[in-house]
Amino acid sequence: IDQLVRDLENSRLGVERAAIADEVFGKWRLVHTSNADTASPIQRKAVDASKYDIYQNIELAEEDDSTLIVSQVVKFGPESQLKVDALASTSAYPLAEFTERKSSTTLGLNILGISLVGEEAKPDPTRPDSRIDFVFDSGTFDFRGTKIPYPVPFRLPLLSKRGGIA
Repeated sequence: IDQLVRDLENSRLGVERAAIADEVFGKWRLVHTSNADTASPIQRKAVDASKYDIYQNIELAEEDDSTLIVSQVVKFGPESQLKVDALASTSAYPLAEFTERKSSTTLGLNILGISLVGEEAKPDPTRPDSRIDFVFDSGTFDFRGTKIPYPVPFRLPLLSKRGGIA
């Protein structure tokens, strides 16, 4: 799958500057991820597209159309899901609080999960506006209408989790 993605990217047949194109808005089904091994144990379940229906919604915030939101929705069944919202940042919707991601471990362990960092996580300079960066904002488990907050310290400055869609 990774090679097919690279072939598609190299073909230049995709949407130009996709991260800021109107075509990116909407609900997208996650078919494959290349960073499941870098996730925490709970996050690994939330990105396993072979076991659950997973969607990524890319939309403007209802209360502020200058704020871009990326939501990951993991459907555990018809009435149960995990939804994690993230404030997103692109050149068209810059997020002031977004800073470069740093690697994070506790006693050498990847407890909360972290995606690629440093050079590996930088946008491809030959493909401007091909990436949506984000910082996680909130999360909720919804079990048949009973909502439980997702237990990750999203907004603590030292623990803010960041990611990107390319």
